[in-house]
Amino acid sequence: MSSNQLNLPAGRPLSPSAVALMLMLCLSWGFNQIAVKLALPDIPPMLQATFRSAGALPVLLLIAWLRGVKLFERDGTLGAGLFAGAVFGIEFMLIYSGLLLTSASRAVVFLYTAPFFVALGSYQFLGERLTASQWGGLALSFAGVALAIGVPQADVDARVLLGDILIVCGGALWAATTIVAKATALRTAPPEKVMVYQVTLSIPILALAAWMSGETLVRVPGPLALSLLAYQAVWVVGLTFTIWFGLVRAYSASKLSAFTFITPLFGVVASYFIMHDALTLAFGAAALLVIAGLFLVNRPRPLTPVPADPLLNVTKT
Repeated sequence: MSSNQLNLPAGRPLSPSAVALMLMLCLSWGFNQIAVKLALPDIPPMLQATFRSAGALPVLLLIAWLRGVKLFERDGTLGAGLFAGAVFGIEFMLIYSGLLLTSASRAVVFLYTAPFFVALGSYQFLGERLTASQWGGLALSFAGVALAIGVPQADVDARVLLGDILIVCGGALWAATTIVAKATALRTAPPEKVMVYQVTLSIPILALAAWMSGETLVRVPGPLALSLLAYQAVWVVGLTFTIWFGLVRAYSASKLSAFTFITPLFGVVASYFIMHDALTLAFGAAALLVIAGLFLVNRPRPLTPVPADPLLNVTKT
């Protein structure tokens, strides 16, 4: 990538290619919680998260090698990279633990409260301005989360609510990694290097969590579980997260994260048809509030001329 591409204004509107990439990412991530849930009977949560990171690392190293990325070059990113990696590991400890307790449809809605935290973090740390409608959208999303957690539902007990809270905390940490990638020296690092930092450090963190939890494999995982694990490791972590951080470097962090309002919709619909998750009226209303709020946050503004899209180079492998 050229130096001119690195200096492009990060707050510019999303280009058509960026929108197409975000749609693909949202569809992939919407199915990810279902993949984790389906694999849980064969592979416990912390071990599954550990295997996912361990499987993604060779993919990331291969991508970096093919693209000529110098992973070990001194560029001032070590401190921020180690911090992001620690947060990434704890993030998935929370998410995978939460998925053991709550449904995939609830998890995908609560996880994608991350844009709420990204918008607040971008306002506080990056100086990105939010309009009145965007603040209103964030309020709607917050109201949706409060409704989903606070309104009694027949199929929701204390165990499910604990899972929900763990997922929300995981979403907040996802937002933290986004802000760190945007606000530190990681902003100028190749996305492959950003992900290598996070995945590498998450492996010992997640392995330690699996050991402390006493998790073991009681049987050899079946073909379905292994294929779902490969989906998580190779596609979701190895490729889509790399694309995500490439987008974060080039565009507004709050706009990109808010665009993921589509992911809960994909996830809820897929969970209903694949996992047969129950969709109560209260939860349906809460999900709609979250999705509507995130749409308001990312409602398109008048477009201005933009330079050639750098993402065509960012995502080539």
